[in-house]
Amino acid sequence: MKSKTPPGRIATFEDFRTAVSAYRLPAILLTALEMDLFTTVSTQQWTMPELAKALGVSERGLTILCRNLAMAGLLHKQGGTYWNSRLAATALNRTHPAYRGDYLDLLKSHQSDWVRLRESVQSGLPLDHNEPEEPDYRRRFTWAMHHRTLETAPKIAAQLDLRRARTLLDLGGGPGTYAMAFLARNPQLRATVCDRPAALEVAKEIAATHKAGNRLSYLPLDFTQAAIPGRYDVIWYSNVLHIYSPEVNQAVFARARAAVQPGGRFIIQDAFLHDREALFPEEASLFAVSMLLFTEGGNTYSSADTTRWLKQAGFGQVRLLRMNRQTEDWEDGILEASVPGAHPGTTGRRGRSRGSSKRR
Repeated sequence: MKSKTPPGRIATFEDFRTAVSAYRLPAILLTALEMDLFTTVSTQQWTMPELAKALGVSERGLTILCRNLAMAGLLHKQGGTYWNSRLAATALNRTHPAYRGDYLDLLKSHQSDWVRLRESVQSGLPLDHNEPEEPDYRRRFTWAMHHRTLETAPKIAAQLDLRRARTLLDLGGGPGTYAMAFLARNPQLRATVCDRPAALEVAKEIAATHKAGNRLSYLPLDFTQAAIPGRYDVIWYSNVLHIYSPEVNQAVFARARAAVQPGGRFIIQDAFLHDREALFPEEASLFAVSMLLFTEGGNTYSSADTTRWLKQAGFGQVRLLRMNRQTEDWEDGILEASVPGAHPGTTGRRGRSRGSSKRR
């Protein structure tokens, strides 16, 4: 008889042991980053004695580490010689223009933060909640978010039909990576990215490197406290919902409703939970732990609850937009809410009403 245990669920002690042991490969990857191993290897081929000397580490320890990195596909190995994979030689190599250092630094810091999870579970507060934000933190975090979405944003932009939209607000858009992807895809569009001033400085630097950057403007605003000036055909609210409490998000929804043109759209991308008990997808549940560790009131929310909040804010139809698999930021992670009226906005490919929500 086949087991009825859902994939990924822990039903036996062996399942439990396997889940707990999953720390091993991440520890190997983060150790390699901390050692700047991929940067040292760069575009060269190395024997273990040569690489151990260059890094100032033991040959025995490095041999075991590199064997596992080769097993994982980040290094190539032939006999006693090792060299970087394409990914390791570019995104993980600080001397390469494609290096994603700020996002890698964020991943490294999360390792030590997650070890302190019990503190946040006991207090209900983020780690180091009494410490002021470092002046440079917001800039580094904004660059990290740009590095995170570089590939995803163009894939999403290719699947959202914005041909009838003329104005778009990237609300809480940080580096403006999505706004730039929408502009690159839609020559008739003008976009505004709204966030705190430190984030907008990064957005300006990024936009300056893009041909469509002259169609991007900037709005410094705390939209959790203040009304959103202007009216837009589309408001894009990507990976912001999870930062705030239900009450804050509902207030933002009301402000967004007032700022969307008749017939326009408010599109939310986030880590939605979709099953009846709000447990799945797994990644959405796990991401809520990050919100416990790092935000005052954030969480991940069900698409059903979010739909209810949108309706309460005065939006009309709310539907789940279906993206092609392997192109999404989150599984089934985009909701579109409409405003009644003439339709200058957008429709997504293969949309469906929340009334036909699937159950997992």
